[in-house]
Amino acid sequence: MPMSLHQRALTLDATDPLAPLRAEFLFPRAPDGSDALYFAGNSLGLQPRRAREYVLAELDDWARLGVEGHVHGRHPWLPYHELVTEPMAHLVGALPSEVVVMNTLTVNLHLLLVSFYRPTRERYRIVIEGGAFPSDRYAVASQARLHGFDPHDAIVTLEPRPGEDLLRTEDIVSSLERLGSSVAVVLLGQVSYLTGQAFDVPAIGAAARSIGARFGLDLAHGAGNLRLSLHDDDVDFACWCSYKYLNSGPGSLGGAFVHARHLGDPSMPRLEGWWGHDKATRFQMPRTFVPIPTAEAWQLSNPPILPLAALRASLELFDRAGPLALRQKSVALTALLEEVLAPHAARAQVLTPRERDARGCQLSMRVTSGARAVVERLGARGVIADAREPDVVRLAPVPLYTRFADLTALGDVLSHVL
Repeated sequence: MPMSLHQRALTLDATDPLAPLRAEFLFPRAPDGSDALYFAGNSLGLQPRRAREYVLAELDDWARLGVEGHVHGRHPWLPYHELVTEPMAHLVGALPSEVVVMNTLTVNLHLLLVSFYRPTRERYRIVIEGGAFPSDRYAVASQARLHGFDPHDAIVTLEPRPGEDLLRTEDIVSSLERLGSSVAVVLLGQVSYLTGQAFDVPAIGAAARSIGARFGLDLAHGAGNLRLSLHDDDVDFACWCSYKYLNSGPGSLGGAFVHARHLGDPSMPRLEGWWGHDKATRFQMPRTFVPIPTAEAWQLSNPPILPLAALRASLELFDRAGPLALRQKSVALTALLEEVLAPHAARAQVLTPRERDARGCQLSMRVTSGARAVVERLGARGVIADAREPDVVRLAPVPLYTRFADLTALGDVLSHVL
């Protein structure tokens, strides 16, 4: 007899090399006191157990050393952000010199657009997907106005074909070819926060370069989710947050990427601050700014140590897992989730692409009874999911801490909820 879905899930859990990592995270409680089934890591990742330890260690050094903690702490604060540079670069497929952890996502997006959106009367348009996260829309519209352009003309949105929910690569490429030399920047959310669609970065990046445009990515839902290759894919710039799949805590720090070919370019405009100045002479307080020859040149101020400590705890777990094993488990989890959702297709239509290379671990489904109501009913039964009004429920089986059996348990709950 063929195994049931639940038996398959138990077998997969028994042979999962990443299973021990689940114990490294703290889970919210369900109404019955058990661990909740947590599928909202695409909105806020769970707390790594060591995050508290690492943050408290810095608080202790602050109490013990005061200002001397900058130099004499167990992990001195002056270079503390460098502790996360290499593991973060590894996660996004970049050289360490191309990556810096600083600020928050939209702050970093604005700083990067100052450098990469240099419009002229002829080349001034910014292309984004129609379903872009609102903060990206607000940011690019304000950048256009800052340069004296009307956002209604300067911002071009990529829309799916009538009756479809997803963007086709060939339609994106043809749109860029049609817009041609009027495009200054192409900015995509990788993956789409709403549908979970992952875009063909090499193909779209090549199309952007062919018309002379800069190509950037918002990786809020990609960093820690997809296997990324920012350097090899020749992306010009990218930014991301760290509180979703990277589990660094609510509102925590973001990351920024600038391709190596732009580093050290004296003609590259940027907003400048003390922490982007040459480290060797920073404390000589020179009057003239000398940029660090890495992505750190985009830093403005010294970074907050406590959020960095929490992020460090999470990135250590990514290093333990390895990107290949994480991606393999992500693919398997999401495939099983598809099977779990299949019997409910009449009431919950999956929007996310079926092709493994066109998605991360998130599946978005359009529900017939209202997203918020469905999420509340799930919560009452110990399942934490995420709603996007009016009718999209997002489920993300994060491979660092999700069991395969969690998905079959979700299926049982959905039978009652839907």
